[in-house]
Amino acid sequence: MKRWTYLTLAAAVSMPVYAAPETYAIDQAHTYPRFSYSHLGYSIQQSRFDQTSGTIVIDRNAQTGSVSIVVDTRSVDTGSAVFNEHIQGADFLDTSHYPTATFNASKVHFAGDKPISVEGILTLKGISKPLTLTITSFQCMLHPMLNKEACGANATAVVKRSDFNMGKYAPLVGDEVTLTIAVEAVKP
Repeated sequence: MKRWTYLTLAAAVSMPVYAAPETYAIDQAHTYPRFSYSHLGYSIQQSRFDQTSGTIVIDRNAQTGSVSIVVDTRSVDTGSAVFNEHIQGADFLDTSHYPTATFNASKVHFAGDKPISVEGILTLKGISKPLTLTITSFQCMLHPMLNKEACGANATAVVKRSDFNMGKYAPLVGDEVTLTIAVEAVKP
């Protein structure tokens, strides 16, 4: 009987340990998708969305994960109330018909133990297109103020606004839009 117990214990110890996927809720106070574009060649204009929600699931040992993000497009912040209203109009975000944009991904690429890109589908103004976000920084650790596990990342991608039926004034106003996303998420 002792031999069987030792064999069972030895087998259990020698088996690889896999962590379960961990789910994190988006921290709305520290998650801001930003976008920038050329304005008539004079300058690069930068704006952001102030309300984002969703979840990030990551299994660092299995090197898998998923992302589900919802952006309230009515929360666009250009720095000007008049321009916020203009960009929410039918020629651009059309927030009266499409109050949210979504990004859903189930393919995460890793280098070592850190994710370096996320492949998913961006849905904006009712149009869905593939999008790969390049992760430029990533960190998980115990949040010093919340005393909970938290992860943060910065990611970037370039999209064409004309692909989402928002091409008015192109090419005078740049068709290419750079997305720069700062995200933080906390374990519930």
